[in-house]
Amino acid sequence: MTTPAQDAPLVFPSVAFRPVRLLIVCLALTAVAVIAAYFTGTPLFGVFFGVGLGLGLLNALLVRRAVESITAEDHPLKKKMALNSMTRLLVITAIGLTIAIVFKTNGGLGVLFGLAIFQAVLVMSTSIPVLRKIRTSGLDVAEVPGSEAKD
Repeated sequence: MTTPAQDAPLVFPSVAFRPVRLLIVCLALTAVAVIAAYFTGTPLFGVFFGVGLGLGLLNALLVRRAVESITAEDHPLKKKMALNSMTRLLVITAIGLTIAIVFKTNGGLGVLFGLAIFQAVLVMSTSIPVLRKIRTSGLDVAEVPGSEAKD
């Protein structure tokens, strides 16, 4: 008999997540966005873009905290992680949309662009080191922490 997906144990491989490096990238992107927005006549768009990047970074940090706390339990469940993700994404989306709507005439839409760009930056910053490691040393599933052998 198989375990239903919501009751299956939660297993995460180790991921190359460096929040300080992401913060530096976010600050650099915000500076570029503010300068570019200033020259187009809407400097607040760049500021709101930076707020979106900040919300994305906050989301990534909250994901890491949730994964660490949930996987530290004796029997971590996917259902708990799914509920955590749903709540966190609902709150961050509500904050982003509220800012975008309230400040729409002042470039508030930049928050949504910042959130979207952050996701691309996050994927690149975590996948490039993993792909480099795979390219140099190959992929040995037995050495990857958090993976389980399938029978």
